[in-house]
Amino acid sequence: MTPWVKRLLIANVVVFFFTQSTPRLAMLLAFYPSILDTIPRPWTPFTYMFVHANLGHIFFNMLGLFFFGPRLEARLGSKHFLMLWVLSGLGGAALTLLFGDRIPIVGASGALFGVFLGFAMFWPREQIYIWGIIPIQARVLVALMTGLSLYAGFGGISDGIAHFGHLGGFVGGFLFLKWIEMRSPSRQFKKKAYAHVAPNPAKDPGHLRRWQEVDREQLHEVNRAEFDRLMAKIEGSGMNSLTLDERAFLDRFSA
Repeated sequence: MTPWVKRLLIANVVVFFFTQSTPRLAMLLAFYPSILDTIPRPWTPFTYMFVHANLGHIFFNMLGLFFFGPRLEARLGSKHFLMLWVLSGLGGAALTLLFGDRIPIVGASGALFGVFLGFAMFWPREQIYIWGIIPIQARVLVALMTGLSLYAGFGGISDGIAHFGHLGGFVGGFLFLKWIEMRSPSRQFKKKAYAHVAPNPAKDPGHLRRWQEVDREQLHEVNRAEFDRLMAKIEGSGMNSLTLDERAFLDRFSA
């Protein structure tokens, strides 16, 4: 289990037991989507992510974090993963403040939906099994979840679920992922690829030599598998077969 996934799991479980034994604490940490309530309680757009209504609520949220979080944290890095979690949760609070009902919300669902989105962006065709039985691609699952949240949120369905919190998690997660892709020095995929790829890669063996010198044993198992796949692709089809994102991926570990 990766560092921040473990810490978030522990933090949520600890807060759950404290709030279950002290309901007043849960009320203090919950987010009330009203400016008049938020101004005197400015911590609640953050703390509501760690409060859960019941055992089933925290179980399914933490189950999602356990299954999807480690692989995404390994890909993004711990710092960016934590920022994704927090900003997705804050996005959930913001959209609920703008469009939601004026009832308090709790739970890590908004933050978790940002993790779902990140997973689908990196592994869009990965098969997810609903209830362990029904296979569905990650990108299709996120699209369905978005559609259902839009329908339920703007349709005014009162089912006790903070649908705008889910949508806000998607929005916050999407904006952050796009930001680190375009602006963060370690995430400028296409810009970095264009800068390092010569018009005719066959005449510039320096790239291949740098990639071959990467110590694959030092890579996380997820990145190691992708590294091996790309090196096998080069051996079978040549450097010209790599996409810009694939070249940038290799460059990350050989810079």
